Amino acid sequence: MYEFLKYELNDGVCTITFNRPDFYNAFNDGISYEFQKALKEAGKDDEVRVVVITGEGKAFCSGQDLKSARDEDDRMFYNSLEKRYNPIIRAMRKLPKPIIARLNGVAAGAGCSLALASDMIIAAESSKMIEVFINIGLVPDSGSSFFLPNLVGYQKAFELCAMGTKVSAQEAYELGIVNKVVKDDELDEAVKSYTDYFAKAPTKSIGMIKKMLNKAATSSLDEMLEYEKYSQQIAGTSEDYKEGKQAFLDKRKPEFKGK
Repeated sequence: MYEFLKYELNDGVCTITFNRPDFYNAFNDGISYEFQKALKEAGKDDEVRVVVITGEGKAFCSGQDLKSARDEDDRMFYNSLEKRYNPIIRAMRKLPKPIIARLNGVAAGAGCSLALASDMIIAAESSKMIEVFINIGLVPDSGSSFFLPNLVGYQKAFELCAMGTKVSAQEAYELGIVNKVVKDDELDEAVKSYTDYFAKAPTKSIGMIKKMLNKAATSSLDEMLEYEKYSQQIAGTSEDYKEGKQAFLDKRKPEFKGK
């Protein structure tokens, strides 16, 4: 079904692996369109409770494959973002399920943006993040100009983008970019501790939390109070709320179905 990706579903955990290890999982047309398709498939499948994105081999994703770029197209950058990258970032943020970036190696350029667009980042200690665009005279894209200043503030975001500063996993953790840093050989175990939780969590409510936090970035307090009221009414009619309430009364652990 996929040529440039691996798509696996096990016990509610959907793992999407960028599979161009010989090119450090750089994005060409094929991998970008397949990733759009994979995100759509994960969104529609009720069996999927959490999504993990990662890279095969030594890299997470090194960004755009410059060798595959068509230099003769004067609108190459505009069209590439419009058709390939922007739909991916929008799909990730709108996916009503948590996305965990399993940062197994370098995340550069658009690859860094993909990690930032995830809901959580679990990083191997040898991994690195770099807004590499400036090194070839470009500007950040694929959402980096939105996510990064919200995470680290304007001045630090400016430094990282304007100087192309390489950020280690530990530095990214200290900056509040990643959620956890572990030894390389403990990465799978660390990711599993999160996916085990999300695979049995109230998925509908988590999807709504994700939507609320996205909305909060461009909303006022009054707007969010109104939106919380609206969202809580929906959550209060869910099957998971009924199960959670009954489990509390029964003094047992709830068995959420994600509905």
